Amino acid sequence: MTETPVKFLLVDDTEENLVALDALLRHDGLELLKARSGPEALELLLAHDVALAILDVQMPDMNGFELAELMRGAERTRHVPIIFLTAGARDPHRVFKGYEAGAVDFLFKPVEPHVLKSKAEVFFELHRQKAELARDLQMNEMFVGILGHDLRTPLSSIMTGAQLLQRQVADPGQLKTLRRMLSSAGRMRDMIDQLLDLTRARLAGGAGMAAERQPVDVAELVARVVEELRPTAGERLLTIAASGDAHGAGDTTRLLQVFSNLLSNAIHHGTPGTPIAVTVEGGDEIRVIVRNEGAIPPELLPRIFDPFRGARTKAGSRGLGLGLFITQQVVEAHGGRIRVDSSPTAGTAFTVTLPRAAGAPRSRAQEEAAPAP
Repeated sequence: MTETPVKFLLVDDTEENLVALDALLRHDGLELLKARSGPEALELLLAHDVALAILDVQMPDMNGFELAELMRGAERTRHVPIIFLTAGARDPHRVFKGYEAGAVDFLFKPVEPHVLKSKAEVFFELHRQKAELARDLQMNEMFVGILGHDLRTPLSSIMTGAQLLQRQVADPGQLKTLRRMLSSAGRMRDMIDQLLDLTRARLAGGAGMAAERQPVDVAELVARVVEELRPTAGERLLTIAASGDAHGAGDTTRLLQVFSNLLSNAIHHGTPGTPIAVTVEGGDEIRVIVRNEGAIPPELLPRIFDPFRGARTKAGSRGLGLGLFITQQVVEAHGGRIRVDSSPTAGTAFTVTLPRAAGAPRSRAQEEAAPAP
């Protein structure tokens, strides 16, 4: 496999300086992009992912500091390392201004060749390692996805065989063993499903979490989940209240998964013996709120939607700690958002807000800018 070259951006208004930098830095696996002005550099930055930018400070029209400021203001180039070069006097104020503009280093001309080459080599190796880690992560995600998919077939055969034997066996001891086998197989199936969902979310950036969009009645979906989970709630009272028009568009299976995850969490992690209230509110947007008594530990709240988060909060819980991460991915794939509020006095409330019509998934910036429900 041919590796994508690492790219450095060289910006200087003097052609001779660019030629000298090219001769000094060029080696295998490195592509040098050259610009003689700030606007030309910005055009290159729009088209290429750059591992390091080496900027001359003193340029007409747009100097190096101004170019760096524009780079720091754009999401695509915000984290590109910058080394400033200047032929100006050794003024501490200029050096401070360079670092304030986001530089990782500030060198004065004439530059010591070995110093600049050594510094550039560090960023070359860091970028290569970062790219290699990204490739390895993608391969691992693909491997998990393929493995999970292939495990489903033999696991289904095991579960089907155990269910057939359960109908034919009368001995209590053997029935107990079969029930234990089915329970363990069910837990394994849930874990495989969660790993497959995690792979879809990471490889597709969340877009693969919502498959088919069709007209849905969110209130009806929530009511269905409540009825299905009542037997698992024991003595806990489950209530549902709906108001307004909750018709929208979405993936029925995925939305059922969202509401099932949230309600199951409320049942298994809420305070025993206390009620659980589910509210559906229709309007310009559709809101589903799942409330239960009991508080999430404050240290867990900032990472509640992270995959594989911390230790399980209850012994014997099913799955891999991926439920809320998958829930968040499904909601965002529908163009919605999810939040949690929790305190010892008010209890815990998960709020899912969905657009009435199927729309493009919100960006993280749009989500953060949206008003709190």
